[in-house]
Amino acid sequence: MTQTEEFGEELADFVRRVAELKAARSASGGDLPTVLDAAIFELDHVADQLWPWYQRLSTVGGSRPAAADRQEQQLLRTVFQRLPLPVALVDRETVVRRMNFAATAFTGVRAGFATGRPLTGFLVHADRAAFRSQAAAVARGEGDRSLTVHLQRRPAEPVHATLTAVRPTGEPRPTVLVLLQPDGHGVPASPVPDTTTTGQVPDLAEATRHASLMDLLDAMTTALLTSPPEQTLHRAAEVLHGRFADWVIADAGAARLSRTAVFAPSEKEADALMALDPADSPLVAEAARGGAPALQVRPEDPDALGRDASGAPVLAQANVTSLLCVPLTTDGTVHGVLTLLRCGARLAFSMAEAQAMDMMSRHITLRLTKTP
Repeated sequence: MTQTEEFGEELADFVRRVAELKAARSASGGDLPTVLDAAIFELDHVADQLWPWYQRLSTVGGSRPAAADRQEQQLLRTVFQRLPLPVALVDRETVVRRMNFAATAFTGVRAGFATGRPLTGFLVHADRAAFRSQAAAVARGEGDRSLTVHLQRRPAEPVHATLTAVRPTGEPRPTVLVLLQPDGHGVPASPVPDTTTTGQVPDLAEATRHASLMDLLDAMTTALLTSPPEQTLHRAAEVLHGRFADWVIADAGAARLSRTAVFAPSEKEADALMALDPADSPLVAEAARGGAPALQVRPEDPDALGRDASGAPVLAQANVTSLLCVPLTTDGTVHGVLTLLRCGARLAFSMAEAQAMDMMSRHITLRLTKTP
């Protein structure tokens, strides 16, 4: 009999004795000291015998990792990363543990950014609850599942998601392997391999974004200097719309906010949001109370900006992928709130853009509070 089997039998005997001690709790008062002594003896047995025994078994089992096992694990990691199909490992809460190269190319999200974040954050709001429910069922061992979802960056294209439970070595509980395929089960294009160069090549995309940001700052400064104070908020929102954000919502006031302007992809959408009370938007109300800007990428709460007249969450209806909510403050007093939304496949707001928006908000506030 192996040491592990002996330990198992000893542990099973201990469990049976504990059950007998629980049953003896109904003994008369005179017999309770005997029961208590037996319970203390069993606790000493665990501390002095079973626990050291368990530590020895753990040390023996963990101190002899075979070189072949390590090579096998390395091979499996390489296969996972190089698999031409987009796959990800998530837990029962859909938090990403690992994502392969094909998945980063398919979702447009870097593996380093995705790890530790829910995979549902990359889906449209309408699909998130169903995906969470199916992932939890698979993690509970209720069998493989599949469903159709939509990525926020390509909401019009259905994606077939297949979920199956796996138990990686060393993991305390099962994880869920998620395979993502375009509708029709076609194989997505492989990511372009990295190329190594001897010299440092300028990032032209980054340079272009920086130049666009400088143009925006110049346009905002011009608009603030040439418009009367009473039109400041409307003109600022007009400058930001399109070139910087798909939606721009301007709310003015201090103690009580009032909706001043809404710029949206269509007049119908702008009118629908214009009719809403800013106080019904938790994110806007919080910015007005605390005076702190908020940057959210793939916001989790669909009700952060409230609901429209039909009862649908504004963020879900607009397929918002990132947002900036910036209070207009001076000397601790809030004079308004600007909310900017980006949707669909458009790049999320970056920290540099958030910093530029913070600078513009200070200039807008100075113009708002300027006495005529």
